[in-house]
Amino acid sequence: MINNRDKAYLEAFGKHLQELRQAKGLSQQQLAFEAGLNKNQVGNIERGEVNTTISTILSLSKALDVDCKALFDFQYEEPQ
Repeated sequence: MINNRDKAYLEAFGKHLQELRQAKGLSQQQLAFEAGLNKNQVGNIERGEVNTTISTILSLSKALDVDCKALFDFQYEEPQ
């Protein structure tokens, strides 16, 4: 279960991941294959349903051919 205080951040991260994936012209299934992940896991991350691990972030960054820090380069506003 995800802590509600983190939900908005995880959703923003997931949306950014989805944008990066789409900019590369990859489907969730293609990204999952390239990263060595399950397709459902990519979908769960993109929807902000899971708090992913550092090793998964590394796998995603390699599959997208971007630095890990690029996955965290998005706008986020703390909910009030």
